[in-house]
Amino acid sequence: MTKRIPVVEKIMSANDRVAAENRAHLDAACVYSLNFMASPGAGKTSLVERTIQGLQDRLRLAVINGDIATSLDADRADAAGAVKSVQINTGGNCHLDAIMLQDAMPQLTLGEIDLLIVENVGNLICPSNFQLGTHKSVLVASIPEGADKPYKYPGIYRGVDVLVINKIDLLPYVPFDMDYFRRGVEALNPGLETFALSCKTGEGVNAWLDWVANEVEAERQPSVW
Repeated sequence: MTKRIPVVEKIMSANDRVAAENRAHLDAACVYSLNFMASPGAGKTSLVERTIQGLQDRLRLAVINGDIATSLDADRADAAGAVKSVQINTGGNCHLDAIMLQDAMPQLTLGEIDLLIVENVGNLICPSNFQLGTHKSVLVASIPEGADKPYKYPGIYRGVDVLVINKIDLLPYVPFDMDYFRRGVEALNPGLETFALSCKTGEGVNAWLDWVANEVEAERQPSVW
């Protein structure tokens, strides 16, 4: 067991170095970036679509989609109006890492985009352990998953910058204790920026879109870049 620890540390250290390179590359191009994480079916791709459709008159958006197989999510991003969508197939890996993102970015012309959304592989464990170099990490939770997820998967809730609670249109039909859920989140990540919305009905989406647009604009100020 003691021999494995230095190996893991070496892998994580190498990933963090590449993540820093990715961030520097994005900053040099004045591209803001978000890493979307969630369990399968929570609505990452639906939120990507809503974000593209809602901001395409204000921002030029590109998407890098991570999945074990297929290009289904990248196809949906293209159809929604992304400037460019790049698919990463991990071939079985349950997460994206900084090297995968570094390999995918040359397929984008960064000077032609303002916002890069990285849609990570659907998983509540592995993605939180690997920095990509994006500016912020967004966790998409959903009502059908249940209110116990912060308690069962504390690592990912502790490490994100923004929480989106999706599918609130199902609250009248699905048992979900919002107070219990929020207490769990607050204990792990006090004051976490949170948006409750429905990608299906559009309820609450405008607040999310305004936040994204403001984040991009703030990062483009000369004092930051």
